[in-house]
Amino acid sequence: MTAPVLNVLFLCTGNTARSILAESILRKDGAGRFNAYSAGSHPKGVVNPFALKTLTSLGYPTDGLRSKSWEEFAAPQAPQIDFIFTVCDNAAGEICPIWPGHPMTAHWGIEDPAAVEGPDLLIEAAFVEAFRLLRNRIGPFLALPLASLTKLALAARLTEIGRAPGASAGAGKD
Repeated sequence: MTAPVLNVLFLCTGNTARSILAESILRKDGAGRFNAYSAGSHPKGVVNPFALKTLTSLGYPTDGLRSKSWEEFAAPQAPQIDFIFTVCDNAAGEICPIWPGHPMTAHWGIEDPAAVEGPDLLIEAAFVEAFRLLRNRIGPFLALPLASLTKLALAARLTEIGRAPGASAGAGKD
């Protein structure tokens, strides 16, 4: 019997950088096992060009990436989400919509590369670092034996992943 494809939603406030990076990473690295999505509580409506440049340079897909509201995923016709990961501290502290199906949630916060100011080289380095930190969380998530973990054990493992090196101040807090 084939395991079902699970739906994962990465949330951030503006949905321009971190959540976009995470969506692309999971789309490629979890292909066939997961559908990856991203959204924001207050989407800016555009994807940060440094996010697209980073993904392209590292061989990750950018097709179909767009900044969108998390309301799209709370609508009746939306895919039922199995996991929701907040990747910025602001989104983790906001009151979220009621998600159909009661997905597992965790906070995997990292610093915002879009907040970095200075020469393009410095900004690009921040995006590459954000990519690395997100991939270092998504990799262990992909390695979890999801079918054999209890909900409590799974919740603990997801929180533990959020506390990985490079976590923002609010990461890993419930």
